[in-house]
Amino acid sequence: MPVNLVATPADHLYPVAGVRWGITEAGIRKANRKDLAVLLLDEGTSVGAVFTQNRFCAAPVQICREHLAKNGGKSLGIRALLINTGNANAGTGRDGLSRALSSCIALARELELAPEQVLPFSTGVIMEPLPHERIAAGLAGAIADARENNWARAAEAIMTTDTVAKAFSSRVSVGGKQVTVTGISKGAGMIRPNMATMLGFMATDACIAPGLMKQLASDLAEGSFNRVTVDGDTSTNDSFVVIATHKAGNAEIASLDGSDGQALRAAMLDVARKLAQAIVRDGEGATKFITITVEGGKNAAECRQVAYSIAHSPLVKTAFFASDPNLGRILAAVGYAGIDDLDQTGIDLYLDDVLVAKNGGRDPAYVEADGQRVMSQSEIGVRVVLGRGPATDTVWTCDLSYDYVKINADYRS
Repeated sequence: MPVNLVATPADHLYPVAGVRWGITEAGIRKANRKDLAVLLLDEGTSVGAVFTQNRFCAAPVQICREHLAKNGGKSLGIRALLINTGNANAGTGRDGLSRALSSCIALARELELAPEQVLPFSTGVIMEPLPHERIAAGLAGAIADARENNWARAAEAIMTTDTVAKAFSSRVSVGGKQVTVTGISKGAGMIRPNMATMLGFMATDACIAPGLMKQLASDLAEGSFNRVTVDGDTSTNDSFVVIATHKAGNAEIASLDGSDGQALRAAMLDVARKLAQAIVRDGEGATKFITITVEGGKNAAECRQVAYSIAHSPLVKTAFFASDPNLGRILAAVGYAGIDDLDQTGIDLYLDDVLVAKNGGRDPAYVEADGQRVMSQSEIGVRVVLGRGPATDTVWTCDLSYDYVKINADYRS
């Protein structure tokens, strides 16, 4: 069961002018399952994207990068996205590239576009050939289904081992105009994004200078999806796309540092963080949602390094699952995080408001019953104070349960 997470009702998701989703069942994954989605963009829409840093990246990631480059980097020519579940098209060599491109060509023909105006995305089982004939056969139905208020169904269509569809919306005033932001994501396992989420798509009707889109996508990923982990595995297919349709009527945002740029980025970051945290809350087999904050570092990077060391530790994660305050495991993870000149006598450790360790040793006032109380909660805060400087950073993770092993042992069944 997901940790304090329910799907956003469809009528709470705001349509974004200039964006239409179409969904169908193409038989890629299994019968009676939505597994193919197309995202149609009005002419003049701009796109920014970031992708996995896994060097064994999937064929669709490679094709996306090529198509974005062919569109001059500003991506004003991108008119459609094509997403399938059930097959990652990763570890498939040259044949995988050919099948991904064939799918783009098929959609381009349906829409009378150039293939470079289509971006493909895949998620599912690795090292299996992409059934591109089924994708091509399903395109007409997906296009016929396309409409602006299809965000909830799109969130369902991109799910794999997710148990809850992940979608959020927001509205904000930018330059005196109401601007809409809506996004969806998927992911529950193989989660340690090194740029973004497994698959994430966010759109706004704001008018943004096209040259800012890549930076905006990177900024949003860095503040949200690059702060979550379920199991420490970086997927071959991670992709995060940010879309601006320029329909809201606001004056063009020429800088993300100006007042309008800051207002829009804050609204989009709020949606991105909700999407990222939803992935952790729906982590495979998760029973606890854990916020790990590291303070007092020399810089944010070393704070994040320590936080991820804690978040990735199987011993820490299984202790949280068991509600066992075996908190020396956290201190051990701090110690092997790779901060060479770390002084353990300056470290404090808190569970929520409970001071567990002071100056590197057990606090005299700490009693295990207090630790047990916090560890038994479904939402837990871990705070580590390094005592080295002014920096702080936060990551979000979950526990590691029996069900995680069962889900992944049976993944291809």
